[in-house]
Formats: sequence, structure tokens, C-alpha cells
Amino acid sequence: MQPKLDQLDWKILAVLQRQGDASAADVGEAVGLSQSPCWRRIQRLEQAGLIKRRVALLDRRELGLNLLIFAHVKLEAHGGNSMDAFRTAIADIPEVQECYVLMGQVDFLLRIVARDVEAYESLFFERLSRLPGVREINSMMAVSTVKETTELPLPSDLLA
Repeated sequence: MQPKLDQLDWKILAVLQRQGDASAADVGEAVGLSQSPCWRRIQRLEQAGLIKRRVALLDRRELGLNLLIFAHVKLEAHGGNSMDAFRTAIADIPEVQECYVLMGQVDFLLRIVARDVEAYESLFFERLSRLPGVREINSMMAVSTVKETTELPLPSDLLA
């Protein structure tokens, strides 16, 4: 159950999702709290699961991962262990950044990064197409990024 959040909690969440490495003192200063009460609130938000973890966001292109691919995956069947076997296998592929179960014409949506087309081709034929129960994979390569964010939309009336 989600804890009741007040305006300060929402402000803390807003600061931390923009700057995850901010100290409790820095967050406190930004929201109008001293370090200790701010630290306690951050701890409570982490324990409640509202803050999963704080990470450094790396620039994939600066790291040579120039290709972004979205792949639709259809499985042969949905019964038995098909879905679970696919989920387990996909978790071990580091190039797959995100994997979602979908309802509709496809079963999974994958967000994949690769160095280049050749690297993706190799990943596709050597790993993805051999995953348990895969019937079809439709790959789409992104040509440019219009918007990319990790920030969730928080209630603006509580952030004022």
C-alpha cells in the first residue's frame, strides 16, 4: 500500500528523479527542509518502494551503442511454460534494456541497444531468434530521438 504523501514528499521525489545523486542536505535545501528530516523522509520513501534505486544514466551513444531497436516478439504458444521460459531467457541478454508483456497482436515489446547493424544482426540470429518459443520478431530501428526521459509526471499542483 502506498503511503500518504504530503507536498514535501512530492517535492523530494521531483528533485531526486532529476538528480539522483543529490545529498540529503542538497535535497533538503531545494525543498525547504534541514538535512536530518529530509534524510528520514528519503529513507521512508525508499523503504516504501517509491524510490527503487538511484543510478547514473549513461549516454549510450558516447559508449558506442549507436543503434536503438524496438522489437515486437510473438510466441508460438502461450500455455505451459512458454511465457516463463521466454522471460527467463530474455533477462540474460544485456542488450535488451526493457521487456514488456503486451496484450494484443504481439506478446512482448523489447527495447534493445547495439553498436551497429552488424552487431544487432549477430544478436538477432545468434540469440533472439533462438529464444524459447519465438515464432516471429519484427524489428524497428529508431532513426532519431524526439523525447527521452526517465522523469515520471508528478502532480504539478503539489510541487508548487
